[in-house]
Amino acid sequence: MDNELKASLKALHARLAHSGPVDEELQDLLRQLDGDIRQLLEQRAAEGDDASPYGLAERTQEISARFAVKHPTLEPALRELGSILANMGI
Repeated sequence: MDNELKASLKALHARLAHSGPVDEELQDLLRQLDGDIRQLLEQRAAEGDDASPYGLAERTQEISARFAVKHPTLEPALRELGSILANMGI
């Protein structure tokens, strides 16, 4: 499942690179989320599934809802990322 999450993050980064300007607030939220997901993946690799999930699925869904209004082409990638996190119990 971690590979699916990494692939989803990579796809989101690619979409962001080609989507045009994204406002600074949403960029900051995405950077925080990306850093937290990467940190969690590192912890899971070191500690196993006992690593703390930080409520990442819920945060991803909140960001997705905000993107749906301003950047509808990016919202599906965030929704997919949120689904992957929720399926992982994160």
